Amino acid sequence: MTAPVTAPATAPAVVHRDDIQGLRAIAVVTVICAHAGVPFLPGGFVGVDVFFVISGFLITQLLFREVERTGRVSLSGFYARRARRILPAATLVTLATLAASAIWLSAVDLQTIVRDALWSTFFLANVHFAAVGTDYFAQEEPPSPLQHYWSLSVEEQFYLVWPIVLLVLVLLAARRGRRTGLPRGPVAAVLVVATLASFAWSAASTASTPLSAYFSTPARAWELGLGALTALVAPAVAGRLSTAARSALCLAGLGLILLACVAFSEATPFPGSAAAVPVVGSALVLLAGAAGPAGAAGRLLGVRPMQVVGDWSYSLYLWHWPVLIIAERYVDAPLGVVRATACVALTFVLSALTYRFVEQPFRSPVRFPTRRAIALYPGAVALVAASAFGGQWYSEYSSGALGDNPAITLTNFGADPSSVDLAKDKTVALVQASVIAARNDMAIPSKLRPDLLSVRDDEPDVGACDYEKDSREVCPRGDVDADRSIVVFGNSHGRMWIPAFDKIGEELGYTTYYFVKPNCAATLVTVGQLEPGSPLWQECDDFRAFALDQIAQLDPDLVVVSTSGPNPVLYDADGNRIPKDGLDAAARQGYVDLFTRLDSTAQRTVLLRDVPKNENLPDECLTEQSNTLGDCLWKPLAASTQDADISVDAAEATGTEVVDPTKWVCWQGECPAVIGDVLPYRDRGHLTTVYAGSLAGELERALGLQ
Repeated sequence: MTAPVTAPATAPAVVHRDDIQGLRAIAVVTVICAHAGVPFLPGGFVGVDVFFVISGFLITQLLFREVERTGRVSLSGFYARRARRILPAATLVTLATLAASAIWLSAVDLQTIVRDALWSTFFLANVHFAAVGTDYFAQEEPPSPLQHYWSLSVEEQFYLVWPIVLLVLVLLAARRGRRTGLPRGPVAAVLVVATLASFAWSAASTASTPLSAYFSTPARAWELGLGALTALVAPAVAGRLSTAARSALCLAGLGLILLACVAFSEATPFPGSAAAVPVVGSALVLLAGAAGPAGAAGRLLGVRPMQVVGDWSYSLYLWHWPVLIIAERYVDAPLGVVRATACVALTFVLSALTYRFVEQPFRSPVRFPTRRAIALYPGAVALVAASAFGGQWYSEYSSGALGDNPAITLTNFGADPSSVDLAKDKTVALVQASVIAARNDMAIPSKLRPDLLSVRDDEPDVGACDYEKDSREVCPRGDVDADRSIVVFGNSHGRMWIPAFDKIGEELGYTTYYFVKPNCAATLVTVGQLEPGSPLWQECDDFRAFALDQIAQLDPDLVVVSTSGPNPVLYDADGNRIPKDGLDAAARQGYVDLFTRLDSTAQRTVLLRDVPKNENLPDECLTEQSNTLGDCLWKPLAASTQDADISVDAAEATGTEVVDPTKWVCWQGECPAVIGDVLPYRDRGHLTTVYAGSLAGELERALGLQ
């Protein structure tokens, strides 16, 4: 669909600007440095924002010139150019990342990356990673080697809308008698309104939900919009400025970008208003160079090395993240200076080859005219889908799920049963046997419960009482007709016990209630959110107040407090951050306050000590090629033991009963990744529903229930 043609239909042309290539070089180098761990550029991630402004500027400039020359906007031509520009290299890197993950990462990693690849191919990576980032149960998982594709998705979602909006404006102008040229007034009005609205949304959403805002197209669109506005006004404004004035603008813009790179960090709430610093800086550089090189700074951006890096910038951006992430996950340790430098060098080699043999050939409109260029997209989808299918099969094969390795039993654990004095309690005995099996490097059982490749999705159902989403429902479970009740109060480490308490309620005749909000520890101290900047989390305080009020009304026979320690940022009653050396004391006092309050509102209170946490993800270890059970035997994380000790100390100080489940998951300071044929943990610290449910009898006896 196009507007009426009143001028010869020639292809749009954009004058090459060396300063823009230099700005691209700055953007990609800062991003790579930040991700490689260069200490003096903690805010180098703002290079992505610089890219957004450049992209908004160049693509809009191209569309404007097309309208000026031809009086129309060719959507097919626009999307053909986008396809030639982004699809070949992006598809190559996606396929290479899948192959590298199959070779060097675990089967469960590969399965996750397969999903990431599909989301990325449909330009919905930002939506996907926002959902993953805001899912508490997924936050402990390592970053995906395809996570950086979120920015491509933001751009393409923006460009799905912007050319159509411009086309509508051109058509409306034509109907009102404007026969040719760009309707600058309406275009400026739309861009100003959309940019300001997006900026306002970015500031508001960054303050309330930073993780979602970071990946959000509405929260990022203003950055592309400001680039588009700069393209609209640059020819007129820059032409009226002296060389000295434009040089000052360029220096100011570069200074703002540098300021963001050195002053910002992961703790900076972003994008929000903070993003205005690098975004405005980028717009100033683009504006300054619109009438020729802007003094010495402009000429410096045009030197040959900057041009080369600018030419390679797209490939550099695509390659650097998977190279760094896969290498770090393969060595299972921080890369350090030497390894990070080697990864960056490899990135430059791969990018040079990709630019020469992939980007350049596919950009040719002669080799790939409009129809053939548009066909690149279904071709890319087909390639990635086929590779994803192969990756899914290979993950199942390499995980050992298709093998026949036997489960651990009390008679099959790699040692002579008569030579080992196992506990009389069968649950504890099987834990001991599983530790011994791991010490003897037994093969990982092939048939595991729950499924090894989907264990991370193994979460207890909470029905309408999903307090993670601030529900205020009260949901009776277990035996809903019983005249006695049990309440579980805590965070996700209380939620994980739901299968056990559901069984107890049904079998013994208790109505069960679960006031459990992920990440919101039970200790009565205000916590910061797990967000950039760790803002005070009022919703957690509100939930605990609601839960304690409900407990008082229910007057339960038993309240079980089950929780992990609080977030690392705590606030006092006046809303001030508590110093690091006061965190443990504040957490302990919060537990004391909790147990004291429950003593007056519940007939009986028991602390169910938190289970030990693992430093690593067990499913990753269990699906790494050639690993045995011994490779995945782990020791409790010291910090989790300390957090649990604080809660126990507070319970003992208030005369509150304590039940310690450690013996059901560990023995002699070591914890097996497989107990019998069951995966006890779904991640670093949460029990699986299968294993939690199997402990119902143990809990029943430990709590003295009947």
